[in-house]
Amino acid sequence: MKILAVSDEVVDWLYSPAIASRCAGVEMVISCGDLPIWYLEFISSALNVPCLLVKGNHDKNEIGENGVVRTDAPGWVNLDRKRIHENGLTLAGLQGCMRYTLDVPFQYEDQEQRLRAYTLAPAMLLPRLVQGRGLDILVTHSPAHGIHDGTDRAHIGFSAFNWLIANFRPRLMVHGHQHRNYGPKSSGITKVDKTLIVNVHPYRFITLNELEIDIA
Repeated sequence: MKILAVSDEVVDWLYSPAIASRCAGVEMVISCGDLPIWYLEFISSALNVPCLLVKGNHDKNEIGENGVVRTDAPGWVNLDRKRIHENGLTLAGLQGCMRYTLDVPFQYEDQEQRLRAYTLAPAMLLPRLVQGRGLDILVTHSPAHGIHDGTDRAHIGFSAFNWLIANFRPRLMVHGHQHRNYGPKSSGITKVDKTLIVNVHPYRFITLNELEIDIA
C-alpha cells in the first residue's frame, strides 16, 4: 500500500499537473490538517483514490464559486473519533491541537482530548485482544506528548495519543502541526514500541507491507 500523507503547507508540485506522474501508484491519501479546502479538493480529484483527513487548528471554511460556505473538502472522509476500514487497513483519527486560545475550534485541553480518545477505545478493544493491535494507522494533527512536539503551549503534544499508542499499538501514527523546519535536525521519524511515528509535514510517501514500513 503506497500512501501520500500531507499536512500544514501547500506544496506547489502537488497543486499542479505534476501530481499525476510524481504520485503514480499512490493508493490512499491522508491529510493531517491545516490545509485549504481548494488544495485538498484538487488532490482528491487528481488522484481519485480514498482520501482521509483530520482537521488542524488553522483549518477554515471557504466560500465556494456559488457563494455557499464550504466546511469540508469534497471527496474526503473526516476520521475524527472514527475507526474505519479502507483498502485493507484500519484507520482512526483525532483532530486539533493543545488549547492556546479561548473559544476557537479544533483546540482542546489535554484532558478533553483524552476523553475524545476514550470514544475510540470500544471499537479497538476486540481487535487489540485478537490481533495484537487495535488499528493499523492513527491519524492526528498534533504530535504525541514528548515525541516530535514543541515546548510552547500551542505545540505541546497530547498525552492521550501516548495512551492510544501504548494500549492499542498501531503500526503507524502520522501527524503534522510541528513543522519540520522548526527542528531541522530531527528526522521526524520515531519508533515507540510497536508503533512508527512520522511527522508528515509537508508531505511524505509511506509504503506499508506486511513486514515493514518505508518512508520517503
